[in-house]
Amino acid sequence: MNFTYPKNEKLKSKISIGLLFTEGKSVSKYPLRLVYHCSSDNEGEKIKMGVSVSKKNFKKAVDRNYFKRVLRETYRLNKHLLLDAIDKPHCFMLFYQTKDRLSYEEINTKTIQLFEKFIAQTTKKEE
Repeated sequence: MNFTYPKNEKLKSKISIGLLFTEGKSVSKYPLRLVYHCSSDNEGEKIKMGVSVSKKNFKKAVDRNYFKRVLRETYRLNKHLLLDAIDKPHCFMLFYQTKDRLSYEEINTKTIQLFEKFIAQTTKKEE
């Protein structure tokens, strides 16, 4: 398995991010939320992923950056779950939505549960 998060997998396009917020669907597993949209313009990549932590919940940039690093790491280690489940290119945005300071292990288990919930939701729609 390839446990990397290369630059070409990062969600940076303003158009794609705008589409996520206007047409995207959402899956939640407290304290995480995954917004996704099936995209056709991913430049050959199956997944484009971005992370976000609210400034409202964490005033200091140091704290926001810490949780963004943790989210990127949990995604990097568990993205194989998403890659096995999807066949079309997707854009994803992962949000950390609480003031609670969860440990890395808790966030990692929640990420796995969130990805499994996403897989269950998308496979249910296809049937």
